[in-house]
Amino acid sequence: MADPKNAFLDKISNALIGSCTNSSYEDMSRAADVAEQAKAHGLKASVPFLVTPGSEQVRATIERDGQMQSLKNINGVVLANACGPCIGQWRRASSETATPNTIVTSYNRNFPARNDGSATTMNFIGSPEIVTAMALAGRLSFNPLTDSLTGADGKAFKLSPPKTAPEVPAARFDRGRPVYVAPPADGSAIPLQVDPKSQRLQLMEPWPAWDGQDFKDMPILLKAKGKTTTDHISPAGPWLRFRGHLDKFSDNMFMGAITPTPARPGRVRTSSPALRVRHSRRSPATTRPRASDGPSSATRTTVRARAASTPRSVPDCWAGRRSSSGASRESTSPT
Repeated sequence: MADPKNAFLDKISNALIGSCTNSSYEDMSRAADVAEQAKAHGLKASVPFLVTPGSEQVRATIERDGQMQSLKNINGVVLANACGPCIGQWRRASSETATPNTIVTSYNRNFPARNDGSATTMNFIGSPEIVTAMALAGRLSFNPLTDSLTGADGKAFKLSPPKTAPEVPAARFDRGRPVYVAPPADGSAIPLQVDPKSQRLQLMEPWPAWDGQDFKDMPILLKAKGKTTTDHISPAGPWLRFRGHLDKFSDNMFMGAITPTPARPGRVRTSSPALRVRHSRRSPATTRPRASDGPSSATRTTVRARAASTPRSVPDCWAGRRSSSGASRESTSPT
């Protein structure tokens, strides 16, 4: 183990660079420098090494200027220009995540289940050049400043820090392939065919028109505490396969949010006054029945969280309500 005290596994299962955070021209150039050093010694990545260009412009430019080929020369696999594995958009066998495993990335987030939907995956963050070096070594404990690698000729060598790289290319950025197709001036006659049984796509239907009246006396459906980011409200990972199906995708709403009772992610305690019992249910199971009531039931709710470190009292939830003067204001719920 790299750190027996924390049970960090030394063996790296995957190394990943790029995405929106660290795929600039400068980042990819520095990673390519490390790759070129490895190539000079006949060495390739010892673990799966995935590269995600952050945009079509970056992809086209580093392909033109050679950085892409340098990364491919050490067995780098180039993925689509997208968020990619940073939000769980990559094909990973379930057998890889069945037990604790280590991945290293240059992404900006590494909380449990962020990158592959599995809490058993331990994600360690580094710069693109450090992640590239670790892909060569295949172990978390590798220190490129002091440790050596073994080349194809059996001789040990050390990596040198990558040279200073330009922030932008000297020959301007290559715009790459055009990806926007303008729609026709009038597309109303174009039919959209979607399988009604599809779990990946859903045709959108218009909501009822607003009647001009503000919503009043809206019930609080969920109260979150502590840090509540967009990833707690709508977790990434395997749920993204439903991103074209609003109804299915809504089943993960607030699945990462922590409620006061029970203090578990994605669980809400509901009450039945008649039976004098309380139930612990998944967040969507609590809010979904309200959807069929329609907007007239005034069940829309906005959830905000109170940071655990906030020294002053801040309402956990806000629900819009119209004042007696007819102007819109915000009223706080009991905390």
